[in-house]
Amino acid sequence: MTAWDIKPQGVQGQLKLTGTRAGELEKALTNMGTHMSAAAQAAGTAVPGSASETPLHGPTATGKPLTQKAMGPVAAALSEFLKERGKDLDAMGKRIQAAVLGAAKATSEYVEGDLDAAKEAQDAARSVRLDLLKKDMPGGTKQ
Repeated sequence: MTAWDIKPQGVQGQLKLTGTRAGELEKALTNMGTHMSAAAQAAGTAVPGSASETPLHGPTATGKPLTQKAMGPVAAALSEFLKERGKDLDAMGKRIQAAVLGAAKATSEYVEGDLDAAKEAQDAARSVRLDLLKKDMPGGTKQ
């Protein structure tokens, strides 16, 4: 590759779009967790009604015994699914963030490098002695 052809404004637009989509993904994942929790609670248990709640032992702030609902097979499966897939979903979010930050940094470095290259070219142009060049050009003065 002999030259770069990056358009910073285009990259900025794509990063903004990616950020918007990542926000939508985060919202969808949050909703998925909420809906799966509701599904787990609504699925019921495989035990008779009286055994579906287990009293918790020990003192409580209200003085009333607390109970914990028994978890049925559907709730257990959903819980296991979220536990296992949660790692993947978390990693996915981190990869998206790393990609967006990496692209933004790379573009920033490109722009800085472009500005540095332009400054070097300007400095080199300033250091050229035009009076010496004119001597050898047609129509220039010769000594």
